[in-house]
Amino acid sequence: MQLNYKQYGQGPDVLIIHGLFGSLENLNVIAKPLSEHFKVTNIDLRNHGASFHSDEMNYPAMAADIVELMNFLSIEKAHIIGHSMGGKVAMEVALTHSDKVNKLVVLDIAPVSYPARHTQIINALKEVANSNVADRKQADAIMSEYINELGVRQFLLKSLAKNDKGNFAWRFNLDVLDKKYSTITANVNENNSCLCDTLFIKGNDSDYILPEHRDEITKRFKNTRAKIIHGAGHWLHAQKPLAVNKAINDFLTAL
Repeated sequence: MQLNYKQYGQGPDVLIIHGLFGSLENLNVIAKPLSEHFKVTNIDLRNHGASFHSDEMNYPAMAADIVELMNFLSIEKAHIIGHSMGGKVAMEVALTHSDKVNKLVVLDIAPVSYPARHTQIINALKEVANSNVADRKQADAIMSEYINELGVRQFLLKSLAKNDKGNFAWRFNLDVLDKKYSTITANVNENNSCLCDTLFIKGNDSDYILPEHRDEITKRFKNTRAKIIHGAGHWLHAQKPLAVNKAINDFLTAL
C-alpha cells in the first residue's frame, strides 16, 4: 500500500510530513513556497488524510512507508521536513536510512518520549464521531466543550469530511490513533545517529523542545543547529509562516 501524496515544483527533492491528526493540506503553507525552488512531495501518513488505514502505528513502520514512497517515486535522496509527529517520522528515517536524507528539518519536536497531552482532544474527537453531526458548525460546538482554542478546533475540523455513506466522519483513523497513542508519544530510534545537516525549529511559546532535550538531540544528530521563531507556539508554521519558510529555505539552500 502506498501513501497518498501531492507533488509541486521542480528542482532538488523535498519531502514534507505532517503531524498527528493532520494531513498534507496542513503543510501547504510550507510546500507551496518551497515549490518555487524545489520539487516538493507533500505526504499523508498512514491512518491520516487519504492514505491507507492500518492497525500498526509506530515510527519504524511510518519511516518504512516514507522510504517505500521514495523508492516508488525514484527519489534516491531528499531533504526531509517534518512537524511534530511528522518530525519524529523524519528523524526515524534519518536515523535508520541516513543514505536517503540530504538535509533534515524538524519543526517543534525533540527525539524524546512525551507524556500524554492530547486526552481532551481525543475525547472531543470521539464525541463528534459518536454524535452523527450534520455539519462542521455542529462538530465545532461539541468540540468547544473540550477544546478552548479556536485554532486547534479549526485545524482538527479540516479532517472532518463526508464519507461514502454521506455522513460526516474523521478522515484519520481515530480508533487506531487512540489505541496506539503511547507509541506515537514514544521516542524514536535510540541506537543510531545521523551526520546529516539538521535544523530544529522551535516555537518560542512552545514547550515541545526544552533545554533539557539538548543532549538527546545532539547525541543523535551531530551536525545540528537551532532556530527559534518568536511569537509562535507548536503550530509555528501556521502562526508565523513567513519566518518559518525563510528559515527552511535559507537552511536548504546554504552551501
